[in-house]
Amino acid sequence: MSAASAVPARAKQEAETWVRDWSWVDTTIWTERMLAALDNGVKGSKWFSLIDKVARADTLRQAWEKVARNKGAAGVDGQSVEKFAAQAGAYLNELEETLKRGSYRPQPVKRVEIPKGPGQTRPLGIPAVKDRIVQTALKRVCEPIFEREFHDNSYGFRPGRGCKDALREVDRLIKDGYPHVVDADLKSYFDSIPHERLLARVEERISDGRVLDLIRGYLSQDILHGLVRWTPTGGTPQGAVISPLLANLYLHPLDGLMQGKGYRMVRYADDFVILCRTAEEAKAALEEVHAWVEANGLALHPDKTQVGDCRETGQGFDFLGYRFEAGRRWVRKKSLKTMKDKLRSQTGRTRGVSLKRIIVEINPILKGWFGYFKHAHPLEFKRLDGFIRRRLRALLRKRAKRPGMGHCHADHARWPNAFFAEQGLFTLTGAHAQASQSRC
Repeated sequence: MSAASAVPARAKQEAETWVRDWSWVDTTIWTERMLAALDNGVKGSKWFSLIDKVARADTLRQAWEKVARNKGAAGVDGQSVEKFAAQAGAYLNELEETLKRGSYRPQPVKRVEIPKGPGQTRPLGIPAVKDRIVQTALKRVCEPIFEREFHDNSYGFRPGRGCKDALREVDRLIKDGYPHVVDADLKSYFDSIPHERLLARVEERISDGRVLDLIRGYLSQDILHGLVRWTPTGGTPQGAVISPLLANLYLHPLDGLMQGKGYRMVRYADDFVILCRTAEEAKAALEEVHAWVEANGLALHPDKTQVGDCRETGQGFDFLGYRFEAGRRWVRKKSLKTMKDKLRSQTGRTRGVSLKRIIVEINPILKGWFGYFKHAHPLEFKRLDGFIRRRLRALLRKRAKRPGMGHCHADHARWPNAFFAEQGLFTLTGAHAQASQSRC
């Protein structure tokens, strides 16, 4: 079959159409009249006079309340959420006035490196608290405009949608006969989005010059990393409130292209897979993606982009922490390692706290992890339960002044699984069995 003939005919999506729900919007900004205009469309498809809604006292106050709930570190000015809270009224009045006068200017973004893997880090931008407030207000005003346009195959950082929805859709498509998968990875996406092309897409729906200036100001904010300062020429700073919305907006045409050609793509921010019925169709889809990416100033990671049949061992793909391979869901190796590292830090043999205290500390970690990975293969839970108990047995041996790592039969006899259950240790296998029974 040729690549051209492998492209599926344009057809109605088999998934149920997502009913758009506006219950999440800020009703102090988006009145019933404005929501009706959203549904029906506005003249020229563009929105004017939005800055007054961004600069309103109520909008800024609600934005501040959200920033305060999220907490977060201080930006380059050293002002923490707690310090802002001490004089919130005065600071919010100041922001309102500068926005109305058009004199507001964002401060540089503080860049820090957070661990990503062995010897690897990921850059994170930390805007100042005041800038986070204005960005939150701007997002509350602009998000419904773009949300109306977004396609159903996009799940990341969108109201009422999340990782589990995306995973359910991937699972459904595989079961419905779409096992050939394009696993695509955009290289440094958040750092490489072309500014002018992104702004052009914003301008397709927004004509308020002051709002456009705000967005342009955030894209060109200086970045401060230690003593080094520079102005970015592309990308949106990871960590900025407005970045996920802008990142979704830039990939929106790709969503439309794939949907228009009948491909089943599931996207979560810059992480996406395309599920196809045949290998030829998957190869054709990858060619389409590659052409679009190249034409839009982006790049696919050559080592992380692949095509495979997820029914076969060794041809699976990773998506949102899971590994889909050989007809089953596993936990991605990197996600499993991250969990084990976290447990290691809590169960060191030299920790000077009681076993009860350690169990109290790790139980919420285990429960949260199970809540996300409960659809993985049961072997994953059995192995991780064994890992935890070995760590705890090694800790107990150390306290008994006996060398060893808790692997021997005598340790299992002295501290059997039932012993840890009596101490209140949460078990993943037990939780999985209970969850399976409740589904019957």
